[in-house]
Amino acid sequence: MMTTTRKPWHGVMVATALPYHDDLTVDHDRFADHVRWLVDHGCAGVMPNGSLGEYQSLTDDERSRVLRTALAAVPDHGSVVPGVSAYSALTARHWAEDAAEAGAEAVLLLPPNAYRADDRIVLAHYAEVAKAGLPIVAYNNPHDTRVDLTPELLARLHGEGLIAAVKEFSGDVRRIYQIRELAPDLDVLIGADDVALELGVAGAVGWVAGYPNALPEVCVRLYDAAVAGDLASALPLYRLLHPLLRWDSKTQFVQAIKLSMDIAGRHGGPCRPPRLPLSPEQDAAVRKATETVLAALHTSAAAEVPAR
Repeated sequence: MMTTTRKPWHGVMVATALPYHDDLTVDHDRFADHVRWLVDHGCAGVMPNGSLGEYQSLTDDERSRVLRTALAAVPDHGSVVPGVSAYSALTARHWAEDAAEAGAEAVLLLPPNAYRADDRIVLAHYAEVAKAGLPIVAYNNPHDTRVDLTPELLARLHGEGLIAAVKEFSGDVRRIYQIRELAPDLDVLIGADDVALELGVAGAVGWVAGYPNALPEVCVRLYDAAVAGDLASALPLYRLLHPLLRWDSKTQFVQAIKLSMDIAGRHGGPCRPPRLPLSPEQDAAVRKATETVLAALHTSAAAEVPAR
């Protein structure tokens, strides 16, 4: 587990895809290898049991074991922040308590997502899960949950000691400035791959990222350059990667990222139902974008090799 002084959610935290055997049972050995590979290739840690990890399709036993597989596999300098979202606040609290028992240092939590909850219910939801005793990274995804953690609501949640950070997935790159004005000590994390540059230069301290599952090193380079304000380095990388990064904000993000993993030589594999493979048109678009990035990286790497 992480031994440095950085907070567990800082840096490039990969929302991990989950590999399956041919019968769609979880391949824990392959998942453990993937966790180690990501951290060994520059990522700060992993966030299992999120949407990209298809947590909604897992049994309780599978979900608990996936977390423990990640914790056992992560190198000492990496961290594990699991998703604990659930329809019920009591169930989410259960998963947070399970995470604490397993040794996780923080958790990622959506607001209530079974219906459009008001602010009073959102506050009660986070207060219930906070009883587990772990720091909470709130996850603002109004597109899927229909609940918007506005800057004002985030400031209130933080002011009441219920959250330590927020994964900002609204897509509105202007929000980070208001969040930082209203809650200066609330850590803002990049929540969608296709706004990584905009939020990085605006002061984000972490990136909950999908595409490092396939391309960890170049994504870490992009993040480091963005948060350092090094646009000369960041912009070319962002332009190269953006045809892929924007898939993270599409409905088919799990299938797209897993396909890119396969093309890049990592096992992505299938998804569990009800997700289906990409359409032929979508498959072709992801393949073309992935192959373009890989070719550019290969050319760049070759150019950096000293002549003999």
